[in-house]
Amino acid sequence: MAYPSAVLPELLAGRERYITLRRDLHAHPELAFEERRTAEVVAGVLRAAGIEVHTGLARTGVVGVLRRGESPAAIGLRADMDALPIEEANDFAHRSRHPGRMHACGHDGHTAMLLAAAEYLAAQGRFDGTVYFIFQPAEETVGGARVMVEEGLFERFPMQAVYGMHNWPGLPAGEFAVHSGPVMACSDQFDIVLRGRGAHAAFPQLGCDPVVAAAALVQALQTVVSRTLDPLQPAVLSVTRLVADGGAYNVIPAEARLAGTVRAFRPEVQDAVEAAMQQLGEGIAAAHGVAIEFNYTRGYPPTVNDAREAARCRQVIETLVGPQRVHTDLPPSMGAEDFAYLARERPGCYVWIGNGEGAGGCSLHNPHYDFNDAILPLGASYWVRLVEHCLPLYEGGRG
Repeated sequence: MAYPSAVLPELLAGRERYITLRRDLHAHPELAFEERRTAEVVAGVLRAAGIEVHTGLARTGVVGVLRRGESPAAIGLRADMDALPIEEANDFAHRSRHPGRMHACGHDGHTAMLLAAAEYLAAQGRFDGTVYFIFQPAEETVGGARVMVEEGLFERFPMQAVYGMHNWPGLPAGEFAVHSGPVMACSDQFDIVLRGRGAHAAFPQLGCDPVVAAAALVQALQTVVSRTLDPLQPAVLSVTRLVADGGAYNVIPAEARLAGTVRAFRPEVQDAVEAAMQQLGEGIAAAHGVAIEFNYTRGYPPTVNDAREAARCRQVIETLVGPQRVHTDLPPSMGAEDFAYLARERPGCYVWIGNGEGAGGCSLHNPHYDFNDAILPLGASYWVRLVEHCLPLYEGGRG
């Protein structure tokens, strides 16, 4: 790709080393809270750059601390480190060496970009204040960010704002997207058990069939979004599991289980969906003469960018790549992201950096996915420019 002139020449010059680092991380993927090797690599790079290193937060998390001058201003930059339980289908030299695990979401690239920025800032960063480099474990489904918050991330490393970045396949390399407000959805889960009375399939009148009740409930749940919510408030309700097994063709089971996920951008929509699901479930269970157990679990909250921080990030990116390469009108994603836990505690902004199209830009969580190495200097330059731009805005310790 052609790099804009604002990309730091030192990061371009070190591109091959960061590619080697990224591919090494890709070849050695580690799952949630098991990122021991990755954490050692991260800590080693930070220490070699002269950055103060703290380990063990959320078991395998790493926080680097870089101070300059006397300003109380402090911001956090976050990268995720974990991989996914997916069998890699690529055949390049840096493919996963661990069966059943791969970096299918680009966290290897996120880690490499933040390490590159940390090295540059430690060597020649022009700023006054403190930068916290947050290398977070367990982003995929487990919520490592939540654990870091619970274990005192913001008390131990006080900061006025926190920032995140994720590669985005389909968005051309060299372009970014910045949202003001919701950028990623919540990820709630539900489990429903319908208990009836088993019977011989030839004599259904002697039992109480939970399968029929489950089928009716699956259909009814599809009306929650279309008939309960304001059409201008997006949400997704998907039943992803339906299990009812009598053990034989001629046995009506005594129990059926449903499970699935709910996605939305606002807490009031989550509340409305949960209440409607419970009401429908109880009504259908009563109509079919079965008992119901309904459990709704709040997962990752929606990721919502602070409007002021989004405007600041947009300004930095426009300076870096030009206004024409910054998208502010892309729809938010129904995918979820545990950066939400950080953004609930401090003003924050989570941006997308284009991963391109083609072989290196295939969809996230795909066995053929690979991070686009060409964007490493661009992403690292964004982090550096963000520090230089935002820290002076917090010089008084506020913002």
